[in-house]
Amino acid sequence: MAIRSVAIIGAGTMGGGIAIGCMAAGLKTLVIDTQQESLDRLKNRGQRYFDRLIEKEKITLAERESALGSLTVSTKLLEVQSADLIIEAVFEDLDVKQSLLRSIAEFISADSIVATNTSALKVSDMSDSLPYPERFLGLHYFSPAEHNPLVELVAGSETDDDVLRIAQEFLVSTGKTVLPCKDSNGFAVNRFFCPYTNEAVRILDDGLATTGQIDQIAQEVFDLAVGPFAVMNIVKPSINLNAVSNLSSLGAFYSPAVGLREIGEAGNSWQIEDDAAPLPQKTADKIAQRLMAAVFLPVLDAISEDVAAPIAFDLGATNALRFGNPPIALMRSLGRSEVTDILAPLLEKHDHPLPNSALARVFDEMPLGSE
Repeated sequence: MAIRSVAIIGAGTMGGGIAIGCMAAGLKTLVIDTQQESLDRLKNRGQRYFDRLIEKEKITLAERESALGSLTVSTKLLEVQSADLIIEAVFEDLDVKQSLLRSIAEFISADSIVATNTSALKVSDMSDSLPYPERFLGLHYFSPAEHNPLVELVAGSETDDDVLRIAQEFLVSTGKTVLPCKDSNGFAVNRFFCPYTNEAVRILDDGLATTGQIDQIAQEVFDLAVGPFAVMNIVKPSINLNAVSNLSSLGAFYSPAVGLREIGEAGNSWQIEDDAAPLPQKTADKIAQRLMAAVFLPVLDAISEDVAAPIAFDLGATNALRFGNPPIALMRSLGRSEVTDILAPLLEKHDHPLPNSALARVFDEMPLGSE
């Protein structure tokens, strides 16, 4: 079976980006949303996207017309019955997603594949909402989905291997880089990205530095174009809070910072100064170590749980988040002893065990350059 038609439920930022990527790949693309205004905005967004490709001479006028002509929109869920692949891209809330899946259950054929675009929820927690759980999986796109090359491919507890193969072939055919992940909260990328942003807020809560100063240090440590507060403003702190909250069951370290709750629940954005004043070197070093620890620990936790291979975390960091210094490479450059020292204060603060088995995989079993 090859995917020739896709139905996407949700015409927002993520759903719209997924749709544009499918249109660009020549697939018959249906987008469903309860709000006609959202569908109208998506049409305009698609036109602007393909117009820019014309301006850059990356496609012809005929290719633009073909891509735009592949899109249909609807406000009716029953339309999903015509699609080979159905992707839900609604709000990141388990109850909302389960309710939607139950709503489309009667329209799904035994031949259709259904995917959730969840960024942190477990796929298996949703599979019983559908009549064919073996044909359900996770496809986690990253924003902006029409540009970002990475997609996490997540098998639920009942997902059939052939369904995974078909989904992977579909992703490759649409120009995506596939990162296979175990079904675990946060998968590979958000498992460390959310704690990284959360620790940035904890540093702010502790009064060690301003948002601009923390962003500047993060940019230097991880070789990033923008820091955690700037990224949270792009994503929206309320959405970031929800993603962080979805990891809370993993332990105290993963619980949302006080400041993140306040800003996120109020629907506000972070105020970031344009010219951050330099910090004393001792303070800057302390912040850098806290940010590194907040990335290293969840990566090691996830490796110990076999969420993904160590190299996958660097693949996600570089492709989805544009880390110039991704976590595995950075840990190896520092050495096991220094990484352990960097982790020590965080482990003690949150009474969190050191993931020794994961450290062994990073430093002993897989030396630099072996993957």
